[in-house]
Amino acid sequence: MIKVVRGNPTPEELAATLAVVRVRAAAAATTEPVGAVRDAWSDPARTVPGRVPAPGPAAWRRSFWPG
Repeated sequence: MIKVVRGNPTPEELAATLAVVRVRAAAAATTEPVGAVRDAWSDPARTVPGRVPAPGPAAWRRSFWPG
């Protein structure tokens, strides 16, 4: 229920306001909730073949060569 507390909106203003509220409510209902579990195929970590090298001056060298 929506109640106008102050002012005297025209029917057009009230309709525009309600349209915005309905669109925002529909958009909030369709978005994925925070912390939702993703499928394994969309996990970016699966493309990393091994351990990620620790940051440092020679990390670029260790990022290509195995070992």
